[in-house]
Amino acid sequence: MSNVKYSESHEWFSVNGDEVTVGITEFAQSQLGDVVFVELPEAGTELSAGDEVAVIESVKAAGDISLPFAATVIAINAALPDEPELVNSDPMGAGWFMRVRPENPADLDNLLSADAYAALVDSE
Repeated sequence: MSNVKYSESHEWFSVNGDEVTVGITEFAQSQLGDVVFVELPEAGTELSAGDEVAVIESVKAAGDISLPFAATVIAINAALPDEPELVNSDPMGAGWFMRVRPENPADLDNLLSADAYAALVDSE
């Protein structure tokens, strides 16, 4: 999927016009283990670059999801709080976290391509 970008902290960003869907990668979910809890922001939340936007807990660890760009949350995956296992079973599909509208779409150019992300994962 050429419209998907990645962060070094293992989030994926699927760009569709002026909206970006956010989730964690297959690698990230495999490192976490079974996800048991997800907390998401409310739609309408304005976020600065680096803000923690979601909390994810697994049987092994807890962590935060952050955005590397400023954006406004326009939708959340309402299924995740009740079905956090979707993050494990389909991290780049049904396990998406939220949709955001970036403040400056050019900031997405700073994210990793699929090839660059694959090289990052291979080095870890």
